[in-house]
Parts: sequence; C-alpha cells; structure tokens
Amino acid sequence: MGLTKQYLRYAASAVFGVIGSQKANIAYVTLRGGERGRYVAVAACEHVFVWDIRKGEKVLILQGNKQEVTYLCPSPDGIHIAVGYEDGSIRIFSLLNGESNVTFNGHKAEVTVIKYDHLGARLVSGSKDTDVIVWDVVNECGLYRLKGHKDAITQTLFLKTKNLLVTSSKDTFVKWWDLETQHCFKTMVGHCSEVWGLVLLSDEKRIISGSADSELRAWDINYLQEGKEIGEPEEKKTKGLLGHSEEPEGEVDENPEERILSCQKAGSILREGRNRVVSMATDLNSKILACHGTDSLLEVFRVLSDNEINRIMERKLKKAKKKAKLQAGEDEVEAVVDRSLQDEIQRISSIKASSKIRSFDSFLSPNGDLKVALLLQNNTVEVFVLKTAGKTSECTKTARLTIGGHRTDVRTLAFSSDNIAVLSASAETVKVWNRSTLQVIRTMACEYALCSLFVPGDRQIIIGTKNGKLQIFELSSGILLETVDAHEGALWSISLSPDQRGIVSGGADKMVKFWDFELVKDENSVQNSKRLTVNHKRTLQLDEDVLCVRYSPNQRLLAVSLLDCTVKLFYTDTLKFFLSLYGHKLPVLCLDISHDSALIATGSADRNVKIWGLDFGDCHRSLFAHDDSVMFLQFVQKTHLFFTAGKDKKIKQWDADKFEHIQTLEGHHREVWCLAVSPSGDHIVSSSHDKSLRLWERTREPIILEEEKEMQREAEFEESVGKGDEPVVPGETTGEASLAGKKTIETIKAAERIMEALELYREESKKLEEHKTACEIAGKQLPPPTMSTILIAFGNISPSRYVLAVIRKVKSSELEESLLVLPFSYVPDLLTLFNEYIQNGLEVELICRCLFFLLRIHFGQITSNQMLLTVMDSLRTNTISRVKKIRDVLGFNMAGLQFLQREIESKEDVTFFADATDRFENKKRKRKKRERAILAIA
Repeated sequence: MGLTKQYLRYAASAVFGVIGSQKANIAYVTLRGGERGRYVAVAACEHVFVWDIRKGEKVLILQGNKQEVTYLCPSPDGIHIAVGYEDGSIRIFSLLNGESNVTFNGHKAEVTVIKYDHLGARLVSGSKDTDVIVWDVVNECGLYRLKGHKDAITQTLFLKTKNLLVTSSKDTFVKWWDLETQHCFKTMVGHCSEVWGLVLLSDEKRIISGSADSELRAWDINYLQEGKEIGEPEEKKTKGLLGHSEEPEGEVDENPEERILSCQKAGSILREGRNRVVSMATDLNSKILACHGTDSLLEVFRVLSDNEINRIMERKLKKAKKKAKLQAGEDEVEAVVDRSLQDEIQRISSIKASSKIRSFDSFLSPNGDLKVALLLQNNTVEVFVLKTAGKTSECTKTARLTIGGHRTDVRTLAFSSDNIAVLSASAETVKVWNRSTLQVIRTMACEYALCSLFVPGDRQIIIGTKNGKLQIFELSSGILLETVDAHEGALWSISLSPDQRGIVSGGADKMVKFWDFELVKDENSVQNSKRLTVNHKRTLQLDEDVLCVRYSPNQRLLAVSLLDCTVKLFYTDTLKFFLSLYGHKLPVLCLDISHDSALIATGSADRNVKIWGLDFGDCHRSLFAHDDSVMFLQFVQKTHLFFTAGKDKKIKQWDADKFEHIQTLEGHHREVWCLAVSPSGDHIVSSSHDKSLRLWERTREPIILEEEKEMQREAEFEESVGKGDEPVVPGETTGEASLAGKKTIETIKAAERIMEALELYREESKKLEEHKTACEIAGKQLPPPTMSTILIAFGNISPSRYVLAVIRKVKSSELEESLLVLPFSYVPDLLTLFNEYIQNGLEVELICRCLFFLLRIHFGQITSNQMLLTVMDSLRTNTISRVKKIRDVLGFNMAGLQFLQREIESKEDVTFFADATDRFENKKRKRKKRERAILAIA
C-alpha cells in the first residue's frame, strides 16, 4: 500500500542570537598561532563559539550533539580544548580544524570542572555525580575514578611538582589525593559551608579557598617528605592535652603513617561582596588572583613575590623603629613587625561589569596589563584591561559583544511576507535578522515586547508591549515612528486583518480593540512626507482578561481566548457572539485558525491541544501535547498541519485531520516561549529561555510515522542503558578508586562485535580442523574450505587477524568497559589469540592492555582453569621478552633523538654567534661612516 499522505521532515539549520550560555565558563584560546588575549571561547547551548574580540565576529564553531555544554578548558599547548557536557561526556576538539576525535564517557551527571596537568598529557574532571576521574589524553582512555566526596565537585587541580591532586566540593571538604596509590591521604575540614573555588599560589605552597561567605581562606602547605636525607628519622608529633597528638587546625589525617604534607591555616582575606564566591582563578604565572560573587563586581588581587614582601617588611620595620624611638625617647626599644597575609596578597582594584558576572578568564601580558574577559548573565561578553604595573591601577573597557543577541528572553517572533526577514523582540530591544545570513539588520530600543507583526509591505513593524502600548517602527531608518496607548494592562496579542487594512489587539484590561492603518503627515520631516499610524475604530468589551486574538482567514469570525479558560467566537462585522469553546481546565495561551477557516486549534496551560470545527464549535479531538504548558501554536500555510511549542523544551508538529503526532523538534535546553512559521512553510524560527533562536528548515526527506515511533523507542532504550547501578568487577574492592568508564550503548555494541568476531574465529577454526582431518584420511591435499564473506571483504585475511582488526577498531576510551561486558566463555579463545599476536609482534601495547585487564577481572577463574595453564605460561614468557624488545627500541630512538637535538642546538648557537658578529661589524662600519661625514662637514 502506498503512502496516503506524505510528511516532510524539518531539520535543525542554525543556532543564533546567543553570545554565550550562562551554564558554562569563558576561556581565552589561541587560534593558528595568533596573539594571546584576542580570541575567547564560550558555550552556546550545545555548541562552542570562538569570538574574535577585536572584530566582534564569530570565527569558529565547535559543533556539539544534543547535550548542553557545561565546562570549557583549553589545553596548555593551545591546540585543543576540552568540553564537558550535561550528560557527563567530555569531548576534546582541535582548535586548528574544529573537529573532535576523542570522547570520554565516565560521568553520570553533568561535568562541573575540567583541568589539564601542566604537560597536557592528563585530564581530570569533576561532576555532579560526586566522582573525580583522571583521563589519559595521549592514550585516549580513562585511568581511574576517585570516590570520596559526598556532593558536586567544584574544583580540581593538579600539582606541577608532585603527583598529587587537590579537589573541592559542595560537601564543605577539600581532599588531597596521591595519584601513585589513588587514595585520599588528607581531608581539610576547615570550612562551614560549600567550597566553591580553589587556587594554588606561591609555588604551590599556599592554597586559597572561596566559600559561601565573604572570606577567602588561606592555608600554608608544608611538604613533609621534602628535603629529607636517607635514614633521617620521621618528625615526632607533639603531645597535647589529655595525651592526644596535636593536628594543625582544619585537617583530618586519614593515614598518619603515610603523611605527605600538612596544611596550616594562614589567615583570610575579606572580599567586598557579601554573597558566595562563584568562581576564582589566577593567571598562568599565579601573580594575579581574581574572584567574583553573584553580583557584577570582579575583585582583583596581586600576589607579591618574596623580594617584594621583604621590601615591604623592611619599610614597615623602619616605620615601627621610628615610632618606637619617638615613644621611648632615648631608651633603646626593639621594634617587632608581624608578617600578615595582607602583606603578601594585596588588593589591586575592582572591575564593575554592566550586569551580573557568570564567569571570567584573565591573561597577564608581559607589559603588566591584565586582560579580563567577562561572561555576563545577560548574554554579553565584556573585556577589560587593568594596568597592574604602576602604582595606580587603571581599568578600561576595551570590547563588548552585544549585537549578536538579546539581553533578555525573546518573547515574540515574526516572519516578513517574503520569508527573508525575521523579527525578534525582548524586554529591551527589537531586532530584525536576515534569515539566510543570520546577521542583524536592525536593532531598535523598545519597551517590554509581548507580540509583534510586520505591516503589509514589510517596511514597518508593530510591537505590543507589557505596558499596553503599540509601538510602530520604521525599518529603513530604524526609528520609532509612534507610541500609541492602546490598553491599560498588558497587550497580550495582536492579529493582522486578512484584508491587510488594520489590526486587532487584546489586552489585560478586558478589551479587544480594532485599529485601521492610516497615513498622516510627518511633522518631523522636512519634505512633508507621510508616515504610518493606527486609528482606533471599535472596541469589544469582555468579562475577562484577553490572552489571545485571531481573525479567521475569511475575516468572518474573530476568536478571543479569555482568562476563564474559554475561547469565544464573534462575528467580525457586527461583533455579535457566535460560539463559546469550553473544555480546557486552564487558560488558553495560544490559538490559530486554518487557512480555509474550517478548523481552530487551541493550546492551553493544561498541556492539551484541542482541535475544534468552526461550523458548530464541536471538539474534534483533544491531544495531550506537551509535558508542560503549551506556549505557542501556529498552522502551516495552506495545510492542516500545525506546530506547537511548550515549556517542556520541545516543538511538535501535528496533523489536524488525522490527529497524529508527526515529529518532535528537540534542541532547546529551556522553555520555548514562541515560534514563527514562514509564509511559505519552509522555515520555522523559535526562541527559548536559553537565550537562543533556532532556525529549522523543511527538507525533502519524507517521514514514515511507524519508523519515527520505532526510532523514538530505540532512543529511549539507549538513554536507559547505563543508568543502572555500576557493574561489579570481580576481584575489585569497592574502595576510593575504580574504573573510569561507564556502560553505554557504544560499549555494548563493541562487546557484541568482539563476540561475533570470536564466533567467526571458532567457526573458521573448526572448518580448518575438519579440512585437515579430511586431508589426513584421504592421504592427499584437498581444496581449501570456502572462506566467510566477511573475511573475503576484509581482503582474505585469517580469522585471527580479523579478531585483531575488530579489537583495534574499539575506541581506546571504551575498551575496558567493552571487555568487562564480555562473558568468560570467550576469554580462553582471546588469551590463545593474544599469545599468537604477541609472538608475531602485532599491536603489542594494545594486546598487553587487554591482557592485563582480563587477568585482573577474571583472575580467579583463569588460575583455577587447568586448560589455560600452558597458554598462560607461554604468555608470560612471550610478553616479557616482547615488551623488553619494544623498550630497547624506544630507548635507542630516544637516544638518537637527543643526539639530533644536541646537534641542532650546537649548529644554531654557531649560526647565532655568526649573525651577531655580522651585525656588530655592520654597526661599526656605519658608525665610522657617520664620524667621517661629521668630520667632513666640520
């Protein structure tokens, strides 16, 4: 049976209108060897935008999938950027080409922090699932998961000089981890509330923490194992009262026998802000410390060097001696000056932003200028330069990115009649965009907009505001032509009359007003030109607040939705009452009438959409449309298909004839406020609370509803995978460290591919054995058995090589989890194959990694199996010898590279000195020439 009705798919085309999402941070990046401090990376919903601050342009887009970006961290070499997502995944993008080849899946909740070590070889991530995971960037796999915190992780820091990690959490604790043994050896408990920020200063000998109050707490770190000679006795603990050993304030030593460091509280710095610390960071050299709270103030501190501190202390001591001498007279009095935390960390200045700060990043240039990029809560990026070199610190705003988006949520959208221009209006501005280029054509200041439309001819626009006013703008000049006081309350809805001669408006003052377009003489114009205005003609008084008004396309009826949950229909010419549509349990927020004036669809706050006939007012069908209020509804021109937008972040398409759900457009991460369908029906634009505008295009791809439902079920199943409990690893104790990865649909598919390859290997091996036996019985060589089509497709490779090819294709970050899913019945075959691979020197590093992991998780079963004794003995011998050979090759290569490095350096030194000599000789010749010229003149 053929398709009786064909639906075409709408696909996401672009995201625009968002400068920087508030859920993630801002970070300075370098592009293609460009200058530092010119480019910033910000999250834009699921994408990452890189902005050129100087030009105010978007230069690179790192494409995401579906999940929202929650954290950004550039690598130390500036080539890559690690991006954390809402679903707990981490992707590493190349800033050279914008592509991502590495994905880490380990966290079960959104990633809250990511940090690289100083070499860029390791990555640590913290999440809302309270786990900290250390990843190997080079090998593209997870190393281990560290458990111990009881709430979301707020900061993680690698130490440069030692293999240690320090983490902070909302559980009020700061934990120190030894990465050699993967255990927590110290917990600092000196905070009364959540620890929101953490930085290391003074060559990692001081730690500063920010909490929920106005204090920044400082702790001195003393590395106890530092500088101890062989045979030197351990430090003895002093006995306190009641015989208890004294511990420094603010710490609990979990393992006193293995103490690595101690932390002593050094004092605190008071911030100007009274609320919690949102973020705190230093520049690359830890010379500048900056922090901010939930307000618009960024406080900047300078961390003084030892020489600067000594000079300050000398000046203080001189003053103290002078003061003591004046007070004591001739008697000699020894002056004592205490060194305080304020002498070491001094406040420079405070930077006042135009709105609340979400996050910041700083960069200290060699001339002492501190460049600070601020991501604000109102969809703005501001850049300041603070001069820190002089005695007085001057702060200047150098750039502001605002033109590409609204400061507040867009509450109304409209398409022009030619499908080219898109109008969006918010609480402060109305913008007109070019749909094809997504660039802003006009930006005009307005009052809080609730509804809008293009005037026929697309030269003017009309905005309905929260104050009950109609504002008319001229698009060519971008000026406000007129403001009309239309209603006493909020003006919720306006609708263009089908004859295009006027509009109708409905407001919270329980009135529906009819307006006609008129051209009047423009008093401000020199050329006596005319301008557009609206003239009030009629008023319809109602008993309840008006929420939405719509003309029927034949201009026979007017539909008005009221606050009493009903929709009333009136005749347009006489304003007599025609029908009342009741059935919704909550007010109807949106409605629309089909092109043939046969159907009216209403969307309500009760989450239902009802389809009614306009002839008799009968309800054809009630559809449960969204999981929250239905905010907007509009028919596609010349069809009975309509779109709805809901507070459940979704846009859905429906068939009003068959009452079927056609497709769901997912992409927004917050409530969808409104949408607009282009007159041609080829494009949809939608706005959301996430500050983004999204453009959707109609494609040529047909939709088959049964397939859509099947795909939806598959997606729900894939989402459910990995949400259960953690897998129990045999032989692994449930301690502080565990496996880094997690079970996903990809790891299950990879395990299935390995199992299928092993099954094929068994079948082919059985065929070869049977062929060998048949040859022995026949006493002659028989033709070989037919190979599997898969092996032929892979180039007539052997079954064992096919298994190796399948294992090689498993992503490095998913390898352990895939092997963990593998049943033990396949392990003996794998071990036999591993022995063969190692003997032949095939992928030794990969095979050793798989071998050691399988031995770890199946140790009991492997050691108790007598059949595997010879295989294991052979593996032991072959593995040790092969790894030694590889190590020798690596050592030889390293020595060769070091030799080449020394040779190049020596040649460069010679060249350098030769160049310097030539330059010196040239200068000498020029000087002599000048002297001779002066003598000649004299």
